[in-house]
Amino acid sequence: MSGIKLSFCIPTYNRAPFLENALSYFETRYRFDFPYEIVISDNASTDNTAEVVEAFRARGLPIRYYRRSSNGGSLANAASAFHHAIGTYAFYHADDDALVPEGIVDAVRFLDANPDVVACHAPWTLYNEVAGKDVSQFYSVDADRKFERGSFADVFQFMYERHIFPEIGIYRASVLKSAWVPREFCFWAFSYLAHFLEEGAVAFLKRPFYRSVTVSKVGAARQQAGNDQVMTDWDKYRGGLEYFLYLGLKRGRIPNTREARADYEQKCRAFTLNRMAVAVRFWVARKDYIKAYELYTRLAIGGLGDHPEVAELKKSLPLMAGIQTLVWHAASPAGIKRLILSGVADRQALADMLRQLGLPSEIEIVEEPSVHNPEDAESTAVFVPNASSYDRFVSLGYKPNLIFTDRDLVGNVMI
Repeated sequence: MSGIKLSFCIPTYNRAPFLENALSYFETRYRFDFPYEIVISDNASTDNTAEVVEAFRARGLPIRYYRRSSNGGSLANAASAFHHAIGTYAFYHADDDALVPEGIVDAVRFLDANPDVVACHAPWTLYNEVAGKDVSQFYSVDADRKFERGSFADVFQFMYERHIFPEIGIYRASVLKSAWVPREFCFWAFSYLAHFLEEGAVAFLKRPFYRSVTVSKVGAARQQAGNDQVMTDWDKYRGGLEYFLYLGLKRGRIPNTREARADYEQKCRAFTLNRMAVAVRFWVARKDYIKAYELYTRLAIGGLGDHPEVAELKKSLPLMAGIQTLVWHAASPAGIKRLILSGVADRQALADMLRQLGLPSEIEIVEEPSVHNPEDAESTAVFVPNASSYDRFVSLGYKPNLIFTDRDLVGNVMI
């Protein structure tokens, strides 16, 4: 036995400033009443990650550091950290997030008191590191819940009703090798949970023990993999739920009847549509209205066109999607140097929106010239309000497929 109670497993790659910040909390803020280790797996970083780690190790942090010879991707790097862990329990810690140390202590005590529990999950907070405060919480649990081994139906219903994502957990290390296996089309948290349930009981605790940093004091513009997943992985979420149900069915823990399968199919569909509604909001926040509209069409056909996440967006979405479509059309052809805005009441306002939505600075936005030069027409895109204006610009020598009307841009954007 190693004597280590908990292994904090931190995969990292070229994020030395964030890793330094995360490790500083272990020095200054975290206090645990059990032996722990910090296992860092470096995915062949080219920055000063190794030097950062060595500085903390020299000051006494219980770090074990492993550097991969090449970048094998995020999943392999996470697996590397877990495989090197020697604690009784193992815990994933992103290199740019933080902990709720009191919650960690409570969760370890719970695991010690419940040796049949192989995975202990909890909600996590969204943390503004600059302000030093938790601003919200990702899902909630009214009271600690423990589910016995093999209780697939009960756990699925619990996740469905509470809209729970079992992403944050402390795991009994002895079961990790059989639970953490590569999954491409099925969201890992649901598929891994299915494997945990095959090995023992699982628990969902009320008290959070993890902070997902949304506003970082190190770098506000950092990439957040979690946000990217929310925006793109809704079908993987459904795949993960279906994987979970399949294992329960094969173990005889979920009824294999037509009625039961139809009920679970509907619940998986509803869960996925709700995640797509959240994704719409995220895409709008990134000012990608084309993708937001695509998702809206799927929500609407699924019966959630008035979902609270998208209700307010419906007023502006067609217009913004149309303007962004104009950006796409003008920026895609090679050699375009200018965009004429003809017959536009507030040209400056439209020009500002075109820039905000990604029109490259090298494309000049101009009003219709008094004299039309055939040489300029070769490298010019045109926006006009109606078909009659279109015909006029064609007669002036502009390329027909570079002249866009309102109908071209928003005729198919229907809400």
